[in-house]
Amino acid sequence: MAGVEQALQRIEATLAGRPLRILSALAEGADRLALGPALERTDSKLVAVLPLEKYDYLTDFETSDSKDEFLRLLGGAGEIVELPAQAEREEAYAAAGDYICEHADVLVAVWDGQRGQGQGGTATVVAKARELGLPIAWVHVGNRKPGTLEPTSLGNEQGSVSYENF
Repeated sequence: MAGVEQALQRIEATLAGRPLRILSALAEGADRLALGPALERTDSKLVAVLPLEKYDYLTDFETSDSKDEFLRLLGGAGEIVELPAQAEREEAYAAAGDYICEHADVLVAVWDGQRGQGQGGTATVVAKARELGLPIAWVHVGNRKPGTLEPTSLGNEQGSVSYENF
């Protein structure tokens, strides 16, 4: 994804000489989209932040391919952070987002800019990052028409990157 690559180049230029430490909950979708280009970099290290116990979390992924990808990514992590149990799943996801914001130097948000559909989603994480004054590289992405590359929700903004607090 070109937008993620552009964001990573800007982060590398800003944090020159520092290894890339990637904190991710390894969730389906945007979390994993940004991982590919990031993990291809020399000296990158994945820190997996699990909102739930590994096998409980695994039940949230619908397909066997998704589960396999999660386990592969988890197996390649340089560090695994298992967060304390929460009363509700959404609280666990929100706690993972909070942890990532509190331990990251920059947030890469692959997001459509829309309000979240529950606690712990991208909108919630971006709001937390903004509250903390964390630098954000926002890769604007929205839905596409099935089977095409034609955006349905962002039009010309699709794939562009904007930066906050850089």
